[in-house]
Amino acid sequence: MHDVAIIGGGLAGLTLALQVNQQAPALSVVVLERNTFPVRAAAHKVGEATVEIGAHYLSHTLGLEEYLEKQHLRKFGLRLFFGAGFQDDLSMADELGASSLLPAISYQLDRGALENDLAALLAERGVEVRTANIVKKVEIGAEQHSLTVFHNDAEHQVQARWVVDASARSGVLKRALGLAESSEHKMCSAWFRVESDFSVDDWSTSDDWLARCNGASRRPSTNHLMGSGYWVWIIPLAGGKTSIGLVADPDIHPLDTYDTFDKLMTWLAKHQPMLARQLDGAEPLDFLKLKNLSHGCGKLWSSDRWAITGEAGLFADPLYSPGTDFIGLSNTFVADLITRDCSAPELGIRVAVYEKMYRSFYESTMTLYEGQYAGFGDSRLMAVKLTWDYAYYWSVLAWLFFRDVLTDLNFLREVQPDIERIRALNNKVQAAFRERANKAIVDEGKGRFFDQIAVPSIVELNASLLNPSDDLVSELRQNCARLEALAPKLLDVLAGNQIGMCTLLGDLEQRIETSERDNQLPA
Repeated sequence: MHDVAIIGGGLAGLTLALQVNQQAPALSVVVLERNTFPVRAAAHKVGEATVEIGAHYLSHTLGLEEYLEKQHLRKFGLRLFFGAGFQDDLSMADELGASSLLPAISYQLDRGALENDLAALLAERGVEVRTANIVKKVEIGAEQHSLTVFHNDAEHQVQARWVVDASARSGVLKRALGLAESSEHKMCSAWFRVESDFSVDDWSTSDDWLARCNGASRRPSTNHLMGSGYWVWIIPLAGGKTSIGLVADPDIHPLDTYDTFDKLMTWLAKHQPMLARQLDGAEPLDFLKLKNLSHGCGKLWSSDRWAITGEAGLFADPLYSPGTDFIGLSNTFVADLITRDCSAPELGIRVAVYEKMYRSFYESTMTLYEGQYAGFGDSRLMAVKLTWDYAYYWSVLAWLFFRDVLTDLNFLREVQPDIERIRALNNKVQAAFRERANKAIVDEGKGRFFDQIAVPSIVELNASLLNPSDDLVSELRQNCARLEALAPKLLDVLAGNQIGMCTLLGDLEQRIETSERDNQLPA
């Protein structure tokens, strides 16, 4: 019998196996994966881009920093272009992004290469990864669980004390237990990869525009072409490949208008012709469409020693690239439940607290997207929205992960009122964004640049993730106070009239500084 059986050898399952092995090397872990390794380096999976939580999970929690620096690409932040579909030169679109790297780093991943290397690393550490193993049935028992597995059409049984569903959208255990839930946020997507390392830098010859990023290429960014009801991603992959994808609100852009490669090319020719021209004659390495990206789960973890992690459990929306974040968050909770030597009552308490925390993260993240796609072509709305969304993420969600307090019950009890108060504030701010989205202005581009590096508060919040204080409770409460000062000022800026992008930037920073003085916050 194994201590842990993990269904699924994708990113969630492999990283969980590594995390459990690192925390408790004596535990016997088996990963049951339906496919075989090696998979293609540019595998047909979404999730190439990481942000701060996911990057920190891979680099520091799992100790893969040196590997990531050598084998994958450092990401140049999230970069949004507004009005690109109306222009023949990208310098004439409005641009929202950073002119240089922020302190807390993130990566662009070749998912297939990463999963191949994780499987090899697990084998070196003595963790069993069984490929071509299809789990057909899971029986949850009092002392041990039994899995019916097929390998080369031969049936066999696997027994384990813990069973974890990391089977992505297959949701083997989730569906067996009747826990699958749909979501009212019904975004759709289609995506593909091409054998090309093209860069958006080539879409303009303007020297001033090229100099905006201090000579650095925009290619390593997660470049987004924004429009009303949709966004298009352009993500570079190591090895000279590029990932292209569209995510859209089906009420504005129905899936059947882009559900084949040819239809998507026609859609791009209409809405983003510069990208369509770049892809003219390209042969896709793959193509996939997906309806209703977001989904829920009735229960994630149980004191009966089963768990559901990664995309098999909850999935929000690809904007802001939170997929690896939620893998890191979920796996951290699950690994702690598996490896912590605690009594049955304490296990039950931790299961309940961790699930409440994780769902709170998920629900807060969902508010960033729900009812807001119509406003994605409005540069003023998105400049204010990204400032708030980043500040909230770095001040609370990412902060909790970087400070390694997610499993500290005493700390969580002490700060729970603060977290709940700020979550309510975020709900209020997102409601204002939704209201603006309903009357959004579609920008045709004026060549304006919203440089996030020019907002010291943004840089400081990001940098503070790397610099913990000796008093974590006070540090979190200071973050919350900053958010409470920032929210009304941002909403005031959003309601302003005839403010250009650069003027909005300076006005916003002045208002942030004034609010900090008024609230006696340290600089």
